[in-house]
Amino acid sequence: MRVMVTGASGFVGRRLLPALAAAGFDPVGTDREVDVTDAEALARTIAAIRPEAVVHLAALSSVAESFRDPETCYRVNFLGSRALLAGVARQAPRARVVLVGSADAYAPTAPQAAPLDEATPLRPRSPYARTKAAAELLGRRAAKQGLDVVCVRAFNHTGPGQSDQFVVSSFARQLAAIAGGRAAPRLRVGNLDSVRDFLHVDDVVDAYRRLLDPAVPADVYNVAGSVGIPIRDVLAALIRIAGVVPEVEVDPARHRPTDWLVGDATRLRRATGWQPRIAVETLLREVYADWLRRDGEAPAAPRT
Repeated sequence: MRVMVTGASGFVGRRLLPALAAAGFDPVGTDREVDVTDAEALARTIAAIRPEAVVHLAALSSVAESFRDPETCYRVNFLGSRALLAGVARQAPRARVVLVGSADAYAPTAPQAAPLDEATPLRPRSPYARTKAAAELLGRRAAKQGLDVVCVRAFNHTGPGQSDQFVVSSFARQLAAIAGGRAAPRLRVGNLDSVRDFLHVDDVVDAYRRLLDPAVPADVYNVAGSVGIPIRDVLAALIRIAGVVPEVEVDPARHRPTDWLVGDATRLRRATGWQPRIAVETLLREVYADWLRRDGEAPAAPRT
């Protein structure tokens, strides 16, 4: 199966293409050389590639950046998705489309007993979340019109290579700099009381690969670990891994109200057999080790 992957040079795309190739697919990546908001250029690219499936990753993915530049977020996330769906309908109408959205489209809530399932109403609060929710609605409409569209609501995922705009990578980068003597022992954080559902990017990539199977019903799927982890516990584990004792300082610019965002992936498991395989401890060690490599020479083996 030839699979077109938009946003192929991004964090997830760099993991997805080799994973697809290893699984016997024929992946073809596109990125900034094709403007996803240019409907005609995108349609020409789809016609040239002739994909049997498309994974649409191209997006402005930072919530903070979406507040700074909502117009670009709208253009890339919403208009880009609209152009992608229109291009597939014209040039590859039998292709399966995996339209990657975000669990941010749900409204984070106070702690509760049950993780959020796909029946939970969407109540997006940021420009990023609103554009992702709107793009999903486009995908669901396209599915009713006959296109083979799978809509994904991905919960938090991280791993080596992620930007430090995201919480786990931000903590790991700061700790690696402290451990390497390149920064004072002071760590800037946001709200540590919020709870998130963290997955390794490779587990998320595995879910996307499974959703390419045309035997899997076209539907909306959470990609989630279904386990809530307080941000405070993530930080404590990374501090232990790094073997440093920093002063923790709350940065008002990073602070948001306390909330809870944990997903129920029962529908995905039943449809594909998917299960997350990589433990959170392993995930955190990998992210920290990656920042040691990226930011300088590793110090002595960290104390655990």
